[in-house]
Amino acid sequence: MPLSTQPYKGARDFYPEDKRIQKYMFSKMRAAVERFGYEEYDAPIIENLEIYKAKSGEEIVNDQTYTFTDRGGREVAIRPEMTPTVSRMVAARRQELGYPLRLYSIPNLWRYERPQRGRLREHWQLNVDLFGDSAISAEHETILVADAMLKEFGATRSMYTININSRKLMDFIMIDFLGLNLDQVHTLSKLIDRMHKMDKSLFVSQVHDVLTTDQKDAGLSHKIIDVLAVTSLNDLPDHVKESEAAKTLIELMEILADSGVSNAKFDITIMRGFDYYTDVVFEVYDTDPTNSRSMFGGGRYDGLVGLFGVDPVPTIGFGCGDVTLQNFLETHNLIPEIQHDIDIYAILVGEDYKRSQKLLATLRSEGLNVAVDNSQRKLSSQLKNATKKGITYVLFIGSNEIEEGRYNLKNLVTGEEQTLSPERIISYVLDQRHAA
Repeated sequence: MPLSTQPYKGARDFYPEDKRIQKYMFSKMRAAVERFGYEEYDAPIIENLEIYKAKSGEEIVNDQTYTFTDRGGREVAIRPEMTPTVSRMVAARRQELGYPLRLYSIPNLWRYERPQRGRLREHWQLNVDLFGDSAISAEHETILVADAMLKEFGATRSMYTININSRKLMDFIMIDFLGLNLDQVHTLSKLIDRMHKMDKSLFVSQVHDVLTTDQKDAGLSHKIIDVLAVTSLNDLPDHVKESEAAKTLIELMEILADSGVSNAKFDITIMRGFDYYTDVVFEVYDTDPTNSRSMFGGGRYDGLVGLFGVDPVPTIGFGCGDVTLQNFLETHNLIPEIQHDIDIYAILVGEDYKRSQKLLATLRSEGLNVAVDNSQRKLSSQLKNATKKGITYVLFIGSNEIEEGRYNLKNLVTGEEQTLSPERIISYVLDQRHAA
């Protein structure tokens, strides 16, 4: 029985045309975040399992993490996310690093889950983290970076919304306003995080199950449902609105509005699934219903660095996966026609491979990417191969051309053919590349 040609379920093969899109996306990501002063880092794809057990959450660790025991008997995991890793790295050099510290990475991550639109088992993710700033300016900058990244691709703010909430606010609501105990808070938080993925009647039923008989008799179920229906900070109960967490959110929304981020809005149902979030959280949504799930998000997580035995560092960040982002870009026609990496496809006419090397070396030394076809097949077959690869320019190299120092350069898109010197070939193709 022959081996399957399909990749592992939930993972993708990247042929050159796919890789060109990925490279384009990564280049735009890097350009946007580096404009704010963020520096790139990387780390091993394998981590000790214990760093995810500490704070990532039971669902991630128990259901979605690829784990195994290595030959040394250690429990390790293929990273499902980058936040614990970067926190470990900062903790390792806690005293050496300058703060505020701005870091980013674009690693590939693995989670064992059901593949579906917007979610695969393997994906790449832009991670942006700001360490050492506890002021509201850190939340403001982080959301500005997320906004700028989408604008870098040509997106307008009508194409997406930035939905913002606060874990501190939700804790205040559940503990101080509703009177729930800590176990109930934990259970209800997880339930709220999943509420848009279930039927409303099922959600209400499960909320009811969280409560004691006395709480049910006191009408607490209705109180919870009512507060979760609030869509504006101004509509929160007065007692809640006076909390420090609510005041922080109000200030953040005002600063974002002053910065022109007109598509930021309060969303009391945003929780984020990870246990390490401590205050402001946000998620970015496509306004096109084709992409119904959250595109990406993040928030403040002040406690993770401290888990590694050093003084805590206030931290906020976000992660943007390549799958949901590409769905967004394709839906809004924001991926341009990407030029082929090969500038010239050189076809050797006759047996002049050795004599052609000087020209080929000259073209490459001046920055052109040149692929050579020395197959000696029919010219029509070689041209067909160049067209199949999506290459624009074909250069014919034969004995006469080498002796005369002038070569035929053909544009396979327009059919135009020119006879040019090596110097003119270089300047012409480079000009065309820059114009594109």
